[in-house]
Amino acid sequence: MSNILHSQERDDVLAHVAGNLRRLRQAAGLSQIALAEASGISRRMIIAVEAGDANISLSSLDKLAAAMGVGFVDLVRDPGSQSLADINQVTWRGKGPESKGVLLGTAPSGRETQLWMWSLEAGDRYDAEPDPQGWHEMLLVTEGALTLVLSGQEQELSAGGFAIYSSAQQYSYVNRSAGITKFVRNVVS
Repeated sequence: MSNILHSQERDDVLAHVAGNLRRLRQAAGLSQIALAEASGISRRMIIAVEAGDANISLSSLDKLAAAMGVGFVDLVRDPGSQSLADINQVTWRGKGPESKGVLLGTAPSGRETQLWMWSLEAGDRYDAEPDPQGWHEMLLVTEGALTLVLSGQEQELSAGGFAIYSSAQQYSYVNRSAGITKFVRNVVS
């Protein structure tokens, strides 16, 4: 499964992304064409995302946010939320209904820090595109076993195991076990 936001999340994060993208783009004084040129994301995709009709990768959201000078969280946050730190939004779904990535919250850092709770059903995986240089992840497995693949090298993490690594490389999370795997993910930039 890829790192794509799907329209089944319409009741949560995609609904927020559509409005937030439009509002933030306009606040930055960018046309859809200018944002497409600055981000490398097609104007057609930007139009579809703003209309709430597109599935978009998490890395493409990062590119759009960077082009507008805002954080990824600014695009996925519920605009009606009173809390700046709490997000609690499903931003990725796998093949099974229990495979999902939930962005729990964020805190300031050099640029941004994100706290996620992830779960993968048996046989599911998440394949990520490399982040920009300077981004890192910290994982803590809370249940089951996780295979972490970093630039083709596999590392097995069981409950209580953790990993800290640069995410400026190809990486994947894989559940090869027969049960569910759960882990906490921190993203730091």
